[in-house]
Amino acid sequence: MSAAAPTDDAPSVLTHRFARFNPFRGSEDEGGDEQGQAADPEHIAGGGHVFAGRGDEQARRQLRVSHALRAMLAQQGEIRESDVGGGDDETLHSSALQDILARPQVAHPEYVTDRSHPLSEYFISSSHNTYLVAHQLYGKSSSDAYKAHLSAGARCVEIDAWPSDNPMEPKVTHGMTLTDHIPFREVCRSISQQMDKEIHEAKEHGLAPPAPIFISLENHAPADGQLRLAAIMREELGDKLVTEAVHGGSEATLEELGGRILVMVEYYGDSSASGAAAAAGVSRKDNDSSDSSDDEEARAHRERKNKAKTNKIVPELAALGVYAQSTKPSSDAWAKEEVLPPGYMPQNALVNVEERAVLKLLKEGAGAGLARHNGTALVRIYPKGFRISSSNLNPVPFWACGSQVCALNMQVFDKAAGLNEAMFAATPGWVLKPPHLRRNPTPAPQGKVKLLVEIAGCTDLPVPDGREKDIKPYVTCSLYHPAIDGNEKRKTSHYRPHHHKSFFGKEQPPATSPVWEPAERLEWTYDARDGDFAFLRLLIKSDDAFAKNPAFLTTSVRLVSVPNGQWIFFRLLNLKGGVTPATLLARFTLSPA
Repeated sequence: MSAAAPTDDAPSVLTHRFARFNPFRGSEDEGGDEQGQAADPEHIAGGGHVFAGRGDEQARRQLRVSHALRAMLAQQGEIRESDVGGGDDETLHSSALQDILARPQVAHPEYVTDRSHPLSEYFISSSHNTYLVAHQLYGKSSSDAYKAHLSAGARCVEIDAWPSDNPMEPKVTHGMTLTDHIPFREVCRSISQQMDKEIHEAKEHGLAPPAPIFISLENHAPADGQLRLAAIMREELGDKLVTEAVHGGSEATLEELGGRILVMVEYYGDSSASGAAAAAGVSRKDNDSSDSSDDEEARAHRERKNKAKTNKIVPELAALGVYAQSTKPSSDAWAKEEVLPPGYMPQNALVNVEERAVLKLLKEGAGAGLARHNGTALVRIYPKGFRISSSNLNPVPFWACGSQVCALNMQVFDKAAGLNEAMFAATPGWVLKPPHLRRNPTPAPQGKVKLLVEIAGCTDLPVPDGREKDIKPYVTCSLYHPAIDGNEKRKTSHYRPHHHKSFFGKEQPPATSPVWEPAERLEWTYDARDGDFAFLRLLIKSDDAFAKNPAFLTTSVRLVSVPNGQWIFFRLLNLKGGVTPATLLARFTLSPA
């Protein structure tokens, strides 16, 4: 590998810099931290599988490590002085250094990948409007997007089914928009082929069958079209499609559904149940509640789409909702543990609700009731209607109340996609909830947690396109947990080579491989009850004058899943979610406060 600083896959920041030009910015004005860039349609990130391949350890052993960082590791007692070597070759590593490189950047608690629990006790890596390659109102649709999202780690994908000019072949599209469409059959075939591929690979390597795939089916077809939807799914998905319960009327575990494909089918209840609900004082209201900041174009699109929806599901299609009958409740009684009339909610209900409705419930103090409900029943949270540019909801508060499915637009690798990547990193796309959120909950952890992050340096930072001068790198770290949304930010100083002469002597590490000596220490304290949903999002930025400092690399970690007290080389992604050769050497230490 060439010793020159890499430039491939680095985003252009020239227009970013001029667009954000602000000579009067304050010292804390970072800018753009939550934003990302459109993901590569063929290499979607955010599902949890960026570094999950079996070859990841071997790839880590071959990463470059600057001479300065090797010297720092020797000073820390991690390797011997004889392992430091010269400064000419940064890829010929001693076995001791290779062992450090091979340390995984994810070490989940043992319970996380336990497959012996019922479906309601898991979080599911979930994709929204999976068929879209880009913009929500005029983007391209592709059946290959399903393979890309599933390969990226998503286990719940969405299909919007509509009637087409050929009544025998329904289509998939974002209805009432300028997006193009693809055949429903092609989408089912892509999902089936991806599952077949995963089953074959699992058998080849002696592994358990792949985790099940959920299809979130949004139906806009009339009765005859629904019959075709059911028939096509049976034809294309074959015996992988779940058409009846594994144990009759009882629940199945995740393990028992390995290699299978499940469908979320809409449920509308019956008029007698609705009448009883009204008599009981359960008010009727739309969970797509209006918002003053709602974009007019998006709101009009949602209204047209709702008018086009059917109010009945034919029995042949309804029968495929074996473990998830999707319902959009007309009140919040389900979350407040109120008694509902028989038939108001289906037997295997999946509550399909817009993000603002749940945020409102959380603000009203209904979090405990939500968590109890979600311990035994499925909930899917979908984005508010005006997220037309593929921006995302923040999944953290929804996970914290036990919501299994947080549907994300993985077409953009933004803050939320990065947090989702951290949540599901190196998992089968299903993550077991912590004990206090399951159906027989234990008490949540108490006390305080102290987090110490030590930043030692980086290797192989790519120089963003359009740069004529050296970057001035520094690292920002934003803490996310249910009580805050990234407001607790810490950052290192920007790298100045001449500040480290006493340690490096004549050696001056370039800005593309900065070293902070001594390692910079960043600290936080947070409640232990939030610990299972505490994340740190790290950004590599350049300290540029007269501009909001542009980020160009990132990684996110779930703090209960980060190796504690070890120096780790964290691999860095570009803002599209693409893998780069860059690494960040850091140590995370969590302890009682």
